[in-house]
Amino acid sequence: MAEGPLGSPVVCPPVTVIEDWIDYNNHLNMAFYSWIFDRGVDYVYDHLGIGAEYTRTGAGSCFTMEVHINYLQELSLDDEVEVHFQVLDYDHKRIHFFEQMFHREKGFLSATSEQIGMHVDMNTRRSSPFPEEVLPGLEALYESHKNLRRAPQIGRVIGIPGRNE
Repeated sequence: MAEGPLGSPVVCPPVTVIEDWIDYNNHLNMAFYSWIFDRGVDYVYDHLGIGAEYTRTGAGSCFTMEVHINYLQELSLDDEVEVHFQVLDYDHKRIHFFEQMFHREKGFLSATSEQIGMHVDMNTRRSSPFPEEVLPGLEALYESHKNLRRAPQIGRVIGIPGRNE
């Protein structure tokens, strides 16, 4: 488990866009937005005790069940970004969270990611409850995040508005 308190929201370590992540449109390829968001998830999971070290024990891990990403403003080579992580809800084996990716220098919101993660027993590869020792940290994080502003991207449904209404 990583040391130190987590913020409200959690501000994850910064990431700099590298040349290998730039596509033929000369901006950050969509796959690497996911990669950057995933680094934010790893950071929080490590702090909660359900990250890489926990997974290496073979006891359990967290799998992503669903993701909804909104691409709001493009990023370019050498842009530095940081992900802000907010717990929206959780139960005994799932966590619902929201991430925002900000350009560190210019401050604009580049993308958002809403996800559901599921705790999995790595021996059975089936969903299972979080370890009891994880729940207090998860509850504390939820309590510190539950009154944060809910971004307009949370809970969006994908589709073309007006077409079949």
